[in-house]
Amino acid sequence: MPARKLLTFTLLFGLSAPLWAAKHVDLDYRVRFLPETDQAEVRLTLEKGEAVRSLAFNLGSKGYYSDFQADGEWLQESPGDGTWKPAKGKASLSYKVRISHARDNGKFDARMTPDWVLLRGDDLVPSARMIKDDKIELVARLQFDLPKGWNGVETGWPKIGTNKFRIDNPSRKFDRPTGWMLAGKIGSRRAQLGDTDVTVAAPVGEGMRRMDILTLLTFVWPEAQALFPRDPAKLLIVGAGDPMWRGGLSAPNSIYFQAERPLVSENGTSSLVHELVHVFSRIRDAEKSDWISEGLAEYYAIELVRRAGGMSEDRYQVIRKKLTKWSKKVGSLRTENSTGPVTARAVLLLQELDREIRKTTDNQRSLDDVTRGLMRLDKVTTQDFIEISENVMGRGSEVLDSKLLR
Repeated sequence: MPARKLLTFTLLFGLSAPLWAAKHVDLDYRVRFLPETDQAEVRLTLEKGEAVRSLAFNLGSKGYYSDFQADGEWLQESPGDGTWKPAKGKASLSYKVRISHARDNGKFDARMTPDWVLLRGDDLVPSARMIKDDKIELVARLQFDLPKGWNGVETGWPKIGTNKFRIDNPSRKFDRPTGWMLAGKIGSRRAQLGDTDVTVAAPVGEGMRRMDILTLLTFVWPEAQALFPRDPAKLLIVGAGDPMWRGGLSAPNSIYFQAERPLVSENGTSSLVHELVHVFSRIRDAEKSDWISEGLAEYYAIELVRRAGGMSEDRYQVIRKKLTKWSKKVGSLRTENSTGPVTARAVLLLQELDREIRKTTDNQRSLDDVTRGLMRLDKVTTQDFIEISENVMGRGSEVLDSKLLR
């Protein structure tokens, strides 16, 4: 056998062997909503309990979870932690979780009414540290039992049956149903944008501008695809009106967007496109570098609309003046949580860096190349950002030699 073919065969065999050796075990989630008590009843069922030695859950400090019942052992040394050691054979863990979460201002970032529920799946099944045999691969599915009169449920995961979804996240050892979800008396609009199935859903009568959202996304989608080397197979956008929180929040394969927010704000930026950038890029930061993920999301919220032809050069310059005025008192970008003025100053720095890169490389490279480099990292620090930027330029950056980054 020629050397190249032998090497190829060896590599393919090496890559495939773990898959052949893996043993699949079903993990089924069943969720029943209880509007009369503002709760959901959740049941996790393992086809073979012996496949998992333990699941140690982070239950938080707010007392959302209660009424635990388990096949096997349930150990809870403190209110915020609980560990399930499944029994052998078919084993289940069930509990109840409170749904509605009110912020300090009285607005909700999760809410249940008699007619609908809007929440994150992360709250239905809390994060957990799982110990299992590496040769075991869990196959996770999510099934909803809806109250009488509720007509549907939407999640960011692929649908495999009536109110049933497949949960598969290669980046997680423990597949759980994360992301935004909506169920009840709801209305949905769907479109195929590039390779992504996009759904915009909201409770009936909440004033969600579903077609407006799909129209804006249709304009910017080709630009987002050209920028980012990956895009989601499915994207769900959910929303509702007051008293839901007036903002936008991204999650895996999904976005929450309050129904009364404008698609493009008076300052010229788009909260919807901002969150879309988070979904596409999935850039996470560390070491007081939140300015990177938030700054890039806001930078491209302006830039993608501009590239799609939705912004004139005059309007672009007006936006820059507003950002400059808003952020003039910012002395540093280094913070754990980037506020509005800090993010605005980060956008200005990124615009300056993009011009510097283009000038240095005779328009052969841009900030887009830096962004693609950042997407390869699990978490990004300010030092990572500087090193990747200077590698793209082939020399040191005057823009990044700034007290803002120290």
